[in-house]
Amino acid sequence: MKLGLLATEAQSVVAYRLLGFSGLWSVQPSESIRMVAEKTPAFLSGWWDASQAWGNGAPPEAVILAWAEPLEEAARENRQRLARRGPKLHLGIEPED
Repeated sequence: MKLGLLATEAQSVVAYRLLGFSGLWSVQPSESIRMVAEKTPAFLSGWWDASQAWGNGAPPEAVILAWAEPLEEAARENRQRLARRGPKLHLGIEPED
């Protein structure tokens, strides 16, 4: 279930960003930089959590869930942030983040 949520959140973020880059959704000009910069902390956090779970003898499914949790949380926060921005109704006018 958790991996399904991760996939759904991530695909929603991709959709919002693609709409934003095509000019149909309101995104900040820095969104392309943000989408690259946010990956490393999320993956390192997932790696660390999974390493801790594995080191403590957790079963494989718990290790995978420990890895996925920070990624799903970051994707959910991005989806919520991007969804609030809404469609780009007025060219050249961007709402505050």
